[in-house]
Amino acid sequence: MTRQSQLGNLFPIQLTQDSFALRLLLPIAFFAVVGLLLVNTAGAHDENDPKNIGSSAPANNNGGGGGGSGGNWQRNKVQLLSHMWLDEIGNLGASNVIGNDIWGWTDQSSGREFALFGLTNGTSFIEVTDPTSPVYLGTLQTQTGNRSWRDMKIYKDQAYIVSDNNGAHGVQVFDMKQLLTASQSDPNNPTYYNTVGVYSGITRGHNIFINEDTGYAYVAGSNQASGGLHVLNLNGANGAMPTFAGNFSADGYTHDTQVVTYTGPDSNFTGREIAFNSNEDTLTIVDVTDKSNMVQLARQGYAGAQYAHQGWLSDDQRYFFMNDELDERRSSDPIQTATRVWDVSDLANPFLVGIYEGTEQTIDHNLYVKGDLIFQANYTSGLRILKVNDAATMDIEEYGFFDTYDADNNVTFNGAWSVYPYFESGNILVSDRQNGLFVLKMVPEPSSMLVLSMIGLGIALRRRR
Repeated sequence: MTRQSQLGNLFPIQLTQDSFALRLLLPIAFFAVVGLLLVNTAGAHDENDPKNIGSSAPANNNGGGGGGSGGNWQRNKVQLLSHMWLDEIGNLGASNVIGNDIWGWTDQSSGREFALFGLTNGTSFIEVTDPTSPVYLGTLQTQTGNRSWRDMKIYKDQAYIVSDNNGAHGVQVFDMKQLLTASQSDPNNPTYYNTVGVYSGITRGHNIFINEDTGYAYVAGSNQASGGLHVLNLNGANGAMPTFAGNFSADGYTHDTQVVTYTGPDSNFTGREIAFNSNEDTLTIVDVTDKSNMVQLARQGYAGAQYAHQGWLSDDQRYFFMNDELDERRSSDPIQTATRVWDVSDLANPFLVGIYEGTEQTIDHNLYVKGDLIFQANYTSGLRILKVNDAATMDIEEYGFFDTYDADNNVTFNGAWSVYPYFESGNILVSDRQNGLFVLKMVPEPSSMLVLSMIGLGIALRRRR
């Protein structure tokens, strides 16, 4: 049952046209339906008020504020390469400007690596080619106002940036190649860049995903398609500027999506373009190959659903790892961070394998998969790295962590918002709402040969005694 069809069950009482009950209930019904429609469109995504700028801890600009102690970061098997406070990347120390999303870009001709750091009032660009000495290059200002939500992805050296609940923001298009000749920017007097243009077919977007295999972008949570997928063609005659390709609205609001050219175990869909949507209370799988006729393959809920927020496929596309952003917050009893594992080997019949419980009682936000590792941004407990030994048997363990928000581990929306683990260098980017940019690297476990050598050395030293 879709969310739209649920409205038809709100008022099951049979009333005659001139009954007193009808005259009494019609205004109530009208305002109830209007209220529900507003929830399912303008404010359908995660809890807005607790995540808004004024509801968050102040930014810890260069050691002053509520975000942490200024560098006493707890960690395990993760090395800090560098860190930049928000006022070092262009927010000018403003108390009402905090961080949100992050993504990375590599210039293929030179191998240089860059971070795109989302702020509530724009997007900052930092070169991290030398991860121990990152360089702030400047900022693309917001198209409209100062709001908590910003998201960005890259295709063919162009960044596509959306913002939510932020007026007629649209999709900003930014040429990343500008950064190759940029010099270091003074964060107190930043370099401000211009867009290539702005796609205005939508006003807002909560998230954006780009299938780099096909050149199609998928905006989730826009003002089109009931908040479902709004699809853009990035390969059109206008070059970098998107053109409208299609809408998918059959399951209402989509909070986030991952779209792949399918190579997984379900041979019925090999080579098709498949979207895995986190749709508030379900995992919804859609064949989006034909943009004029996108087909829902499955819509599967789960017990205890509070807000199906975001997820990512395993490399073999057999499993989908999902976070529910509000189950920890809304639980009557404290619960550990819960990561849900879906078996999606049959695209028409996904099923929940189980729930991995983390080491902390904090809210999970965004996660990404690389090989057998899951990189999670878990708000007040920072970056958590899980090792998946066997998803089928739920053999999952915490490999390491880096707590970017060391003030507390409370169940709030302060701290780490997102993570980018896909640089070839192995360096990891984490965006913290209050504490800024972290450039990290995993500390590898010692190899078996090294362990044996150390044991042998120890034995030899003991014999010498």
